[in-house]
Amino acid sequence: MYLSNACKKAIESLEKAGFEAYAVGGCVRDSILGKIPTDYDITTSALPDETKAVFKNEHVIETGIKHGTVTVLIEHQPLEITTFRIDKNYSDNRHPEKVEFTRSLKDDLARRDFTINALAYSDKTGIIDEFGGISDLEHGIIRAVGETDLRFNEDALRIMRALRFASVLGFEIEEKTAESIHKNRELLKNISIERFSSELIKLLCGKGAEKILLEFSDVLFVLVPELSVLKDFNQLHFRHDKTAFEHTAAVIKNTPPKPVLRLAALFHDIAKPRCLNIDENGIGHYYGHAPIGAFIAKDILTRLKLDNETKSAVEELVRLHENRFPAEPKAIKRLLGKIGAERYFDLLELMRADDLGKKAEHFPGEEFYENYRRIAKEIIKKSECFSLSDLAVNGKDLISAGIPPSPKMGEILQSLLEAVIDETVPNEKAALLDFVKKLP
Repeated sequence: MYLSNACKKAIESLEKAGFEAYAVGGCVRDSILGKIPTDYDITTSALPDETKAVFKNEHVIETGIKHGTVTVLIEHQPLEITTFRIDKNYSDNRHPEKVEFTRSLKDDLARRDFTINALAYSDKTGIIDEFGGISDLEHGIIRAVGETDLRFNEDALRIMRALRFASVLGFEIEEKTAESIHKNRELLKNISIERFSSELIKLLCGKGAEKILLEFSDVLFVLVPELSVLKDFNQLHFRHDKTAFEHTAAVIKNTPPKPVLRLAALFHDIAKPRCLNIDENGIGHYYGHAPIGAFIAKDILTRLKLDNETKSAVEELVRLHENRFPAEPKAIKRLLGKIGAERYFDLLELMRADDLGKKAEHFPGEEFYENYRRIAKEIIKKSECFSLSDLAVNGKDLISAGIPPSPKMGEILQSLLEAVIDETVPNEKAALLDFVKKLP
């Protein structure tokens, strides 16, 4: 079991003072799974004032003393130390109105969300597992501690946490726990949208995202109802053998676990149902679904209170995912100039995943996309000109050459860039200024 030096020191200090103390929750779970924890929580029989007295020579912050929690800074590492407690009355489905301190570790573990998080450890006692958490870790199971409905009514965020843990760890959700999640999904309306968004992104980036989304789509639809139209939508096209939502889940699985890519995959076909046009042969077409989907995605992400950078990236990826362009340097330079290198490579990943989500015979092959990557990498490596910042002249050079400042100056620079990309003129200052004289 891996504990940081700071965590060990905190537990030893509390034990020397006559109290019980244990690392608890995620740090214990991660250690058992062979991961090095990034943060540590400690639970103790010491009351908050007693904890403060033990660490009177350390920097102590009363982060949540009402609920029994103080943060102690040891060796520059913040450690949350919480008194054994029993939570009472979750009237808002999120926070306990009051807590009752207890001297029983088992009572404290009983209030926790899932068995894999209801584990405690100290070097003195070893692992303490009152609810079968180790067995559930070994068998890959997410199971609520105690009465499932009660756990989710206490804290509705646990619904999303269950899905997130299952996705990230690749675990199954135990049957009664799953039933309770479906039954209580509307409680998600009582949590902050920021907390939902945070858990959603972690879920989407998990290795089991496809499976969880398909099994618990009704849960996702509570706060993102726009996606529900994809659920049973027959795409009516020879390239597709999945419903629109099944296809969406497959695309998510096939993109790298990067938040903007997984979000773009989630929303890339969201406008298909409203853009459906069936031709005389009964084949469905979806003209304009990409730009319309980009507008819808931006609206949803705004509601989910995601940052502007993420919104912009997802919107652009959704808008461009149907933008097929030739694998030749001029076209790739133009796209690199418009969206930048990072967005360009993300777009290729989304387009590849989109193709992988269709019937296998319609996938163009890995070499198809590798060719697009290779050409772009060569352009970047050779520092070839594909953006205004790469041009050998700028606005000041144009003014020095006798062109008065005006809105037209931007058009002139863009014309120069197009000429360089088309190889009409070399990217050299003298040649470019000479070329300007020939412009209408």
